[in-house]
Amino acid sequence: MDWADELAASVSGPQVVNDSKTPSGTVHVGSLRGPVILDTITRALRARGIETTLLYGVDDLDPMDAQALLTPDAVEHEMGRPLAHVPDQAGDCHASYARHHAQVFIDTFAGLGILPDRYYWMSDIYPTGAIDPYIRLALDRAELVREIYRRVANVQHPAEWHPIGVICPTCGKVGTTIVTRWDGELVFYECRADHVTWARGCGASGWISPFGGNAKLPWNLEWAAQWGLFGVTIEPGGKDLSTAGGSRDRSAAIAREVFEIDPPLNVPYEFLNIGGKKMSTSKGRGASAHAFTEVVPPEQTRLLFLRPRPNSAIEFDPEGTDAVPRLFDEFDKLAAATAGREVKGELPAGYESIFRYSLLDPAADVAAEAAAFRADFGHLALLVQVPGVDVDGRVEAEKGSALTDRERAVLVERVRAARAWIATYAPERARMTVRDALPIEAGALEPDQRAYLAALAAAAEASPPVAGDGWQALIFSVAAGVGLANGRAFSAIYLAFLGRSNGPRAGWLLASLEPPFVLERLRDAADIKEVAR
Repeated sequence: MDWADELAASVSGPQVVNDSKTPSGTVHVGSLRGPVILDTITRALRARGIETTLLYGVDDLDPMDAQALLTPDAVEHEMGRPLAHVPDQAGDCHASYARHHAQVFIDTFAGLGILPDRYYWMSDIYPTGAIDPYIRLALDRAELVREIYRRVANVQHPAEWHPIGVICPTCGKVGTTIVTRWDGELVFYECRADHVTWARGCGASGWISPFGGNAKLPWNLEWAAQWGLFGVTIEPGGKDLSTAGGSRDRSAAIAREVFEIDPPLNVPYEFLNIGGKKMSTSKGRGASAHAFTEVVPPEQTRLLFLRPRPNSAIEFDPEGTDAVPRLFDEFDKLAAATAGREVKGELPAGYESIFRYSLLDPAADVAAEAAAFRADFGHLALLVQVPGVDVDGRVEAEKGSALTDRERAVLVERVRAARAWIATYAPERARMTVRDALPIEAGALEPDQRAYLAALAAAAEASPPVAGDGWQALIFSVAAGVGLANGRAFSAIYLAFLGRSNGPRAGWLLASLEPPFVLERLRDAADIKEVAR
């Protein structure tokens, strides 16, 4: 059984699945792992007939504490203010900085088949008074809250510290205020100049009501309050939140002891890494979520996050690598195995469940989707670079029959993705221009390489390969037959067609071209004695 099915089998009664995000800037593609996991859990629960509500929230009253996306003149004014109160720096008509970045991220969800039953924004909820009962409990039990921080996380708050942050009525900042007294209805706050290193308070102080949106709970208390307010029963979280004494432990203790509610079931998940380091668009590591999903179709994006179990890290670098084509290859392999066809290499445990949860539509006919013909992505990435090629005709010839409506829709999607990949993430070797005439660089071919090309032409004429894998097998077998190292065989092909010593997968390169042209070029390159070296 897949991990999501195991989880669904372990619970009973109505479930509320929740997650939330602080919209502090551009959201990288790694942040989609949480929403995909949430959606998969929801699908597994509903498949068992369990009534399930999926929520997704935006913690937009958190203070602006990172200036990477602010202009220098805005730093002094905006740092420390609630993200919901910071103007939209992009100027594209969103109500705030938070609304801009959160909405760009959320807009990717529907395209991935992620359809929360409700989105909520904390800046909308606080003014309604819905959080006020939790604020009152937190202030009445401030000493207990301080003790929980000491016991669970070894965090020492001064005796006068109270668990609430007032939005300063003078400067509008929340990250710079501290509350030192509570009389049962009002709190005494100070907006301190040096309260934090990343923002400067204005020095104002006074008594104010903490209710109705005038203040917000610190994150650990706000998280626990969300659990109580929405009746959350399952909430996955990144491993950074789930470490011993971390945010999850603190919030769980606050939920039980201060708010007297049960914390939800945790599903910790690892990060999406590049070179062993967590993706971070603010640090220049990794693609943004919306940019990535404009290139990679939804089912392959879902697969990226569902191949490993949640507690396994994912190493993935789309920039300048073959990571994206390999993702398509893995999807096609899972489809073939699910359809009962023989595949090469090992399959992950629960591969049928992985394929099923990778599909965009939770109600899709899994057997039909698995059986559908899908053109090899690497081959398409070559075909779209060949001027005048009939892509549909080539793919239908490879299949051996006309494409169904569903298969044609998949082809359209993959052609778009192949063009986008070539334009964005593809390594230079994947970009090609097949020379109209024999490249002058082919003069560097050695005699054994020329003999190889002649043998390859003869073998291809005797038994014409149909697709890229057929050409690839022929390339290897002919090289073995003439005793030429594979690397030198590939180099000979690239020099003959591209005028360079490297390139995309050679079998698919040749399969993308017209067979008569391939044979003629191979023979011309084999007979290159008269070309100046």
